[in-house]
Amino acid sequence: MPHSIFGRKLSRDTDQRLALLKGLAGALIRSEAIETTEAKAKAARDLIENLITKARRATLNDIRLIESVITDKELVYKLVHDIAPRFKTRAGGYLRLIRMGIRSGDNATMVRMELVSPKQVSQKPNPKSKSSSKKSSPKK
Repeated sequence: MPHSIFGRKLSRDTDQRLALLKGLAGALIRSEAIETTEAKAKAARDLIENLITKARRATLNDIRLIESVITDKELVYKLVHDIAPRFKTRAGGYLRLIRMGIRSGDNATMVRMELVSPKQVSQKPNPKSKSSSKKSSPKK
């Protein structure tokens, strides 16, 4: 009976797998979009979305938990101050996986993992008023 099995193994032992997931999280925060295999992206998705949720709250304890995963202080700052405020009103689903095709070397499915950009309200210009632009002068 397999109890307490952590996510996907990715053909790695525990330390290598955790280092891989932390590296993917850091790379995604740095560039906001990365290309990787589908299996790695699906394995890293839970970790990254959990980090963004903690960054939205941004308590001292949450920031320390983020720093335990992402050791680069600049990336932690970017996550808490730049990325997380974009998702203040979003309940979840911060990432998008877009299939790119198959890698020719080993036939692995490649995906582009990117942060979902928040919906921006499109502001339409106000219609021009119909005042006195078509007034015709009466002829005498």
